[in-house]
Amino acid sequence: MMKRLFAGLYALALISLISLQLPVQAQTAERSVGPFSYDASKEATLNGTVLSVLAKPSPGMIMGSHLLLATLSGPVDASLGRFGLQGKGALSVAPGQQVEVTGVMKTLKDKQVFLARSVKVGGQVYTIRNEHGFPVSPQARERANGKTAQKGESL
Repeated sequence: MMKRLFAGLYALALISLISLQLPVQAQTAERSVGPFSYDASKEATLNGTVLSVLAKPSPGMIMGSHLLLATLSGPVDASLGRFGLQGKGALSVAPGQQVEVTGVMKTLKDKQVFLARSVKVGGQVYTIRNEHGFPVSPQARERANGKTAQKGESL
């Protein structure tokens, strides 16, 4: 009788441990395939001319600032996220300028949008998102610039 009781408790404990692991695995899988996921292995670099700079999105666009670009393959909406045009070290660009934008193309709200990770304008590189696709805040840019300045390096 005691063996049966221990076997039942053991089985119950095993089932509890397994059921606790399932939600964690489901969250991880969902995060990696979600609409805003950033897969660095799919990064591309676009060269184009800035048609317009939008500090606020137009209706139907995802939140944040955007660059509308003219590329050889057609117009591209490059999302700069919430902080792309804000704070110290923010992207400084005007219509007509040539840019090189690195990022990942996604379909969001049934529209193609290029999630920009970095923008190069006239030799200056602006970091918009980190390697995981998270927007870089003005404070993070300032900290990064402070570290490179302390080392005596230039961007």
